[in-house]
Amino acid sequence: MDHKYILKTSFPVASPANFRIDYKNDLTDEQLPIVTAGAGPMLVIAGAGSGKTRTVTYRVAYLCESGVPLESILLLTFTNKASREMLTRVEDLLKRKVHGLWAGTFHHVGNLILRKYAKKLGYNKNFTILDRTDSKDLLDRSVKEAGINTKERKFPKGDVLQDVYSYMSNSMKTLPQVIEQKFPHLVELQNEIDLTLKAYERTKLSQNLMDFDDLLTNWLKLLLEHEDVRKELALRFSHILVDEYQDTNLVQAQVIDLLAAEHKNLMVVGDDSQSIYSFRAAEFRNIIDFPKRYTGCQVFKIETNHRSTPEILNFANDSIKNATERFEKNLKPVRKPGVAPAVVSFRDVFKQAAFVSQRILELLDEGAKLSDIAVLYRSHYHCLELQMELTRRGITYEIRSGLRLWEEAHIKDVMSYLKVFQNPHDGLAWLRIFKLMPNIGQKTAEKIWYKIQKSPEPLETIKQKELLEELPKPSQEAFAKFQSLIAGLEKMTESPSSMLRAVVDSGYGDFLRMNYANYSMRLEELQELGNYALEYQSLEKFLSALALAGGTAAEEIVSPGSGGEKESVILTTVHQAKGLEWKIVFIIWLAEGRFPSYLSFGSEKEIEEERRLFYVAVTRSKDQLYLLYPVTYNSREGTIVLKASRFIKEISEHRYEKWLVEEEAEEDEWAAC
Repeated sequence: MDHKYILKTSFPVASPANFRIDYKNDLTDEQLPIVTAGAGPMLVIAGAGSGKTRTVTYRVAYLCESGVPLESILLLTFTNKASREMLTRVEDLLKRKVHGLWAGTFHHVGNLILRKYAKKLGYNKNFTILDRTDSKDLLDRSVKEAGINTKERKFPKGDVLQDVYSYMSNSMKTLPQVIEQKFPHLVELQNEIDLTLKAYERTKLSQNLMDFDDLLTNWLKLLLEHEDVRKELALRFSHILVDEYQDTNLVQAQVIDLLAAEHKNLMVVGDDSQSIYSFRAAEFRNIIDFPKRYTGCQVFKIETNHRSTPEILNFANDSIKNATERFEKNLKPVRKPGVAPAVVSFRDVFKQAAFVSQRILELLDEGAKLSDIAVLYRSHYHCLELQMELTRRGITYEIRSGLRLWEEAHIKDVMSYLKVFQNPHDGLAWLRIFKLMPNIGQKTAEKIWYKIQKSPEPLETIKQKELLEELPKPSQEAFAKFQSLIAGLEKMTESPSSMLRAVVDSGYGDFLRMNYANYSMRLEELQELGNYALEYQSLEKFLSALALAGGTAAEEIVSPGSGGEKESVILTTVHQAKGLEWKIVFIIWLAEGRFPSYLSFGSEKEIEEERRLFYVAVTRSKDQLYLLYPVTYNSREGTIVLKASRFIKEISEHRYEKWLVEEEAEEDEWAAC
């Protein structure tokens, strides 16, 4: 889109002599026109590493020095950290406090406004905000209030219902739409879920409660249903600034549009190429269609990147040019040339993990610090083999994408089934298994354990029909299935992978679907654990390997000159790496079906978001970038040949180097592409 700069002045502008801040010398040629622009709507496309925060804070300072009252400025951010950072910077620039300026997250500002106008929505201003735990508990109680008998049929827990309700609220979709698109396994329970959510809403209103999502949806409801309030607020906020606009959902975009309707002095800042949160209901079209909604708006671009080397930026630019819909921009470097990104293929995932670990040790020898290094991946389970290898080599790491896999509840659940075959007297494992069954609580679980722990052969005792008859009737059916499972697992002890699969298929998969909103990710992690277990023909060796990995505190490695402080390599999903940067970045599992995820196949919209996700991953690196993928993958179905990710194949080959780290012929490996 063409750059437009039309000076409009509907707000007081101070004489340049009265400005304390030297905007011309402090800002780049790209930033200065944005900061000093006149009134009217503005879209700022700020590329990765381009100084977006600096531009926004200088703009706020400029408005203040131009005579705009603090209470007339609204600055909306997505995190408390971003809000605090911007306010601190503005105060440092102005050399004074900025009390009266409306600044904070959408939810924070929504809360302030709803406190004032709560009665118009049937609430009192002292309403309680439910945290996630309280919201889950209230939804669990709403199931009972709706008269649903959870003993007769499996029904989702509060955590799952909470995610259904939250996505409905933020996407502005109906329950049938949300279930069809996001939770198809709940389609048969749609009517009961509808009754539950209605009970939940009634209780919130009657008890003066709002959950986190209500702070947005009720804010929008207030503006839509009470024109006097909308006009009062829209007149008050003469200037509205929105950070990370590409992450807004439909509710937030409508709130902004309604508030900006009077003055139209709206500045939104973001990067369409970093819109990656549709799973949270973020709407890519908000930023793409902004010039259509605000015809004649000024469109600015900040393309100078202060973070990465020219080689990394050229790679990133080549990648995002393949997007079907985007604002034209080209990241421009200010740094001197460095090394080209490296693309490396491997025989399997174990070779991939070995390479990352070995290269990290080499980088440490070359003077790098562990904290300079990050390993990024599409999904949390992609780091399983790497965790094991890093632990084996004594390389300290920190996982930002969740718990270490062997600390996750679902991993510990299924591992308990295997543990009782290695040690039938493991009471912790038995109790964990028993409490997974419907209608069996702590008391009943302890009763069963007391019965079998006295036996010299607990595995034989647990299968006795007499034991079944001692249990409460509601729990007998589930326990009988469990006894059949135990009998089947006894025949699989030489194949821990088969045992894991049998546990999941026997009902644990259904347990995940009803208890965890992210059940599909957990199932993938269990599948990956099962594939990893294929390397072991002994249950004892498999359990020992995991126990040692989970229980060993890797020796702390401190690079020279670090002063002895703790150092660790960061392991994280790309989603959680957004906004961060490291000198050295490894992106692993860059194979079709893994990155991009196979779940995106068949949807152009989702593939486009996967491409933006790849762009975000690449632009996290400052100095060195490694793009890795395995050529083969062992699964229960046999050996699978993987193809290089389309996001690698789309890039001009002169933008990277192919590394050959194994003795196999290079053309054989690349033939798999």
